[in-house]
Amino acid sequence: MSVEQPVLQVSHLGISFGGLKAVSDFNIEIGKSELYGLIGPNGAGKTTVFNLLTGVYKPTEGAFFLNGEKMNGKKTHQVVQEGIARTFQNIRLFKKMTALENVKVAMNMKMKYSLVAAAFRLPSYWAQEAEIDAKARELLEVVDLGDKADVIAQNLPYGQQRRLEIARALATGMKLLLLDEPAAGMNPTETAELLDIINVIRKKFNISVLLIEHDMSLVMKICEKIQVIDYGETIAFGTPEEIAINPRVIEAYLGKEDE
Repeated sequence: MSVEQPVLQVSHLGISFGGLKAVSDFNIEIGKSELYGLIGPNGAGKTTVFNLLTGVYKPTEGAFFLNGEKMNGKKTHQVVQEGIARTFQNIRLFKKMTALENVKVAMNMKMKYSLVAAAFRLPSYWAQEAEIDAKARELLEVVDLGDKADVIAQNLPYGQQRRLEIARALATGMKLLLLDEPAAGMNPTETAELLDIINVIRKKFNISVLLIEHDMSLVMKICEKIQVIDYGETIAFGTPEEIAINPRVIEAYLGKEDE
């Protein structure tokens, strides 16, 4: 019986800045359509891991693979083309563009028409534009923003801007979605809506998700496996139930009892 290749395989990944190890010996495997949580105290190295996986930083040790292909050394736009997309702690939308335009921007690399076709508005240009417009609207529907297509991004409520960022990530056609604190700043209602949307996109697009989040109720509800890092090193790995009672995790978040 053959074992299915993991979507993401990370082996002994690490990076140092001026002799200081920000992430050390990081290992993880995520299968198709799985949802993993990556948690840890502030400054533990979580976002650094995301920056390594998206080509923002180059690892000084180890390697990582997407569907068996080594990704070390690839630039950020190449990583996106290969199938890894992310959202950010601080929302990064094109604030003056509409919701629809924000999603369509992520599809630019899929445009096949020539500069001549675009300049003279030839049939091939209009056909692809119509196709991309329809796809972008479909993605807005998936994140419950179908009626907000023509709204300027900065005019959307905070929670809807978060969902728009996810729609834009989906537009890249990724295989692995990295969500960096997607519930940050959300109220309980918005967080519940986000949880539902994450489950919907996993099932609809059959994608894998790696999630950084400080909202422990969200992490415990949605993640199948959780990995905990502290000072750049993994201190625990397991199911939500196992992580919740792990003494090292409790100590990392709350400190030792005598403190």
